[in-house]
Amino acid sequence: MRVRRVVLLVSVLGVCLLLLTLQTRGEGASAGQVVAFVTTPLQTVLTKINRSALGLWATYLDWKNVRAENRRLRAELERLRVDSLRVQETEDENGRLRRLLVLRDRLPLATIPGEVIAREWGWARSLTVNRGRGDHVLRMTPAIAPEGLVGRVVEVRSGTSIVQLLNDPASTVGATVQRTRTNGIVEGEPRGTTRFKYMARDGAAIQVGDLVVSSGLGGVFPKGIPIGLVGAVIDRGSALFHYATLTPVVDFGRLEEVLLLTGQTTQDLAAHFPTDR
Repeated sequence: MRVRRVVLLVSVLGVCLLLLTLQTRGEGASAGQVVAFVTTPLQTVLTKINRSALGLWATYLDWKNVRAENRRLRAELERLRVDSLRVQETEDENGRLRRLLVLRDRLPLATIPGEVIAREWGWARSLTVNRGRGDHVLRMTPAIAPEGLVGRVVEVRSGTSIVQLLNDPASTVGATVQRTRTNGIVEGEPRGTTRFKYMARDGAAIQVGDLVVSSGLGGVFPKGIPIGLVGAVIDRGSALFHYATLTPVVDFGRLEEVLLLTGQTTQDLAAHFPTDR
């Protein structure tokens, strides 16, 4: 190691003396030119490395800023989407409530609006509404929507009531075909559908698309409330009665508000419901 250091020192001193000698005699290139010749490539490399490093750093900063901007824009987009959904939900709710209030004002009997707070879709099909004994709701009170009949109250609690839907297997409603005045009974089925049965043979004139409304018989449901549209007529041959499948005018799965009919009337209510089926 000591020998190497001595050799290196001697070499450096020799180079320095050579440069001084050349500069003094003015022979050949000056010392500055020699130094420039030796250091220029190194400076060029260092400059390129510095520029590349600065470029990489600027690219990194830009990438970092873009990521931050993207996160901010995504958060803003999500907030706007949520706000849009809230506005749409509010508009939909206002539309439903306006239709319900219009129907309430048109009906010639007392009603109580109620909000659906729970659903039962098992063997029994029912809705729970936020009206009960405190609102003077009674058992067997009819429940309707702007489209037509929903069902009847089968259980009253302190602050809620259970409404049995038309497609519940235990539900039966006296009904008539509005066009032909064919009488029968609408009942629910275990699979969640409804049918119009006990039609006499002379009821064969009913057609697909006919509207079935409540008959008013039995004293539970007022007359003329829309129930469903005939989907198919099942002819049972020589049997005394035959039946028709129905498509309810009310979409029970999307129902959110109802009117409970607490008053009585003998009027036909058909004219108070929309006719564009």
